[in-house]
Amino acid sequence: MQGLHLTADLRGCDPQSPLMLDPESLGRLCRDAVQAAGLGAVAELFHRFEVAPGCEQSGITGVVLLAESHLAIHTWPELGGVTLDVYVCNLVGDNSAAAERLMQLLCDAFDAGSRREQRLVRG
Repeated sequence: MQGLHLTADLRGCDPQSPLMLDPESLGRLCRDAVQAAGLGAVAELFHRFEVAPGCEQSGITGVVLLAESHLAIHTWPELGGVTLDVYVCNLVGDNSAAAERLMQLLCDAFDAGSRREQRLVRG
């Protein structure tokens, strides 16, 4: 059960970016970043919400199941925000560097004005 759990809260993201509004664009980013980090995607789901009353935009919730655990992402275009969650287990080998790389690639793609990150060593 040893692993590394990373989270990031991004603010100041472009609310009109396709990454904030289009599930296909966000899914492509996540798949490409998982592969570039050297992790193994086994399944995925990305869902765009209906526009809430009084709002002009709606966000996306996405998850990529990894052989090593998971990536979850939530966009909030109405707030210019994104929340990220990357967890990897280390049963066969230490995947911590890959988790860090994945998080960095995702954060860089959103070019946020500010970013708050947390790390939790699990197990």
